[in-house]
Amino acid sequence: TSSCGGDGEKQRIEDKEQYGVLLYYKYTSVPDVDELVSFLNLAATRSVGGKLTALEEHIASAKSNCLFEGTDFKLASCNHPLNDKVSQECGFTSLSIRVVEELVTFSTCPLLKSPDISNAGKHLSAAEFHSVLESAKEQTDESGKSENKELVLLDARNLYETRIGKFESENVETLDPEIRQYSDLPTWIDQNAEKLKGKNVLMYCTGGIRCEMASAYIRSKGAGFENTFQLYGGIQRYLEQFPSGGFFKGKNFDLSWELKEDIIGCCLLCNNTFDDYSPRCRCRLCRMLVLVCNHCQVKGDEYVCELCRKHGKDNLDPSKELTPAGDDDTRRKLRILCLHGFRQNASGFKGRTGSLAKKLKNIAELVFIDAPHELQFIYQTATNPPPPLGACNKKFAWLVSPDFDKPSETGWTQCQFDPLQYQNQTEGFDKSLTYLKTVFAEKGPFDGILGFSQGAAMAAAVCGKQEQLVGEIDFRFCVLCSGFTPWPLLEKREQGSIKCPSLHIFGSQPGKDRQIVTQASSDLQGCATVIEHDFGHIIPTKSPYIDEIKTFLNQFV
Repeated sequence: TSSCGGDGEKQRIEDKEQYGVLLYYKYTSVPDVDELVSFLNLAATRSVGGKLTALEEHIASAKSNCLFEGTDFKLASCNHPLNDKVSQECGFTSLSIRVVEELVTFSTCPLLKSPDISNAGKHLSAAEFHSVLESAKEQTDESGKSENKELVLLDARNLYETRIGKFESENVETLDPEIRQYSDLPTWIDQNAEKLKGKNVLMYCTGGIRCEMASAYIRSKGAGFENTFQLYGGIQRYLEQFPSGGFFKGKNFDLSWELKEDIIGCCLLCNNTFDDYSPRCRCRLCRMLVLVCNHCQVKGDEYVCELCRKHGKDNLDPSKELTPAGDDDTRRKLRILCLHGFRQNASGFKGRTGSLAKKLKNIAELVFIDAPHELQFIYQTATNPPPPLGACNKKFAWLVSPDFDKPSETGWTQCQFDPLQYQNQTEGFDKSLTYLKTVFAEKGPFDGILGFSQGAAMAAAVCGKQEQLVGEIDFRFCVLCSGFTPWPLLEKREQGSIKCPSLHIFGSQPGKDRQIVTQASSDLQGCATVIEHDFGHIIPTKSPYIDEIKTFLNQFV
């Protein structure tokens, strides 16, 4: 008996020394942010040390604050880090409390109207979630095959998480967005809305927080998207309820659940089963974690993830495209396609943006092209006759007026400057769009599009058709400088159709821009970050404007 008692006491001591991971979140109104920060700082300093007993004390402390009423505290045991180096790699070596705009960044641009979190998908408990999949499994068609076309599973996590674990049911499709970061999810939802419309959508993530905003975003699309549900407590709670895994196959990234007998991950190089990430194994282009087994890991090796390979970025010249980003880090420059303004050309626009290119040289490579519509040369007064044609560079446009004439034999026409000419440029979009498809196929890929004046209007029109252009014109963001709403969007009343992250740069009111009035640029905004400056028809490169431009672009590096 004494021996058993001694073993029991030893076990209790060992239990107290166990380490753990605590996850929790709460969407609520915070009346006094500073007071909450002070509370959390005191509570965490007193109790958070990584041991289960300390984490349990922290839970008790948090529950004493009414703001956390109803919070789901997810506590899982884990092993103590092998050494200080491993602890540093995990990233939890010190206490950090930050005040942020969003608990998790849902979009890389500030949405004009964020999804109403109260419209989030209905919570399903682990048992309810399992029951739905179990019922779907039992359904069969006339031939005896299992199928369920009305139900889909949607994984709201990043690719490096879904590689090693996901829900699988024989007759229910699992949609994996294959995103690098959570802020890419809204774009995927926009581009794949038809796969979700009219379906019962079962969403899940690690602990539930990412599904809150994402499910609200899906439901905000209106009719056909109402039946969106989310797994309450995420994979963590599900695996607590179903320790053998249930419908979840593999490992839950970030937590201690490891279903080793069911490894679904594989080594990037040899393709053998493997699911243990090393923080030292990352894509040399985008820095995303990659799976490389112990046998294939060689010091100094560089890897390219499947997403970069998929988009053809593994053929980039490392000496040209990679720049230092820290003591032992590298990153790929962004490639930005630049569209010049009306009656300009690529070489002229490149010269005008030389200062911008120089200040962005460590972030982006700017690629310049001529527009497809060649214009007549013009002169404004009879007293100043035109110079010889050979002394002039050709001028081009993306959009033209209905009375557009191709260059004549003389190549010259006389006209007066009209500051509102852009309002009459309603033709030529289809030809320009076809031309851009060729440019993307032959000179791409491009991360973003930068447009100036009419080039910005063309870029905005392309953004308005982004969902229809997937696979032909793929990009992640746009920068619109002194832009205006182009006719293709005005015609269809689609001024607010720019859904990708966008940066809008234009002169403030009353502005000095004689070409495009401030209101025309302001009306174009959509899902935008806005920089208003005190100059004319230019792209400003002085501080603080250049710093704001860099801040926007750095989101995509």
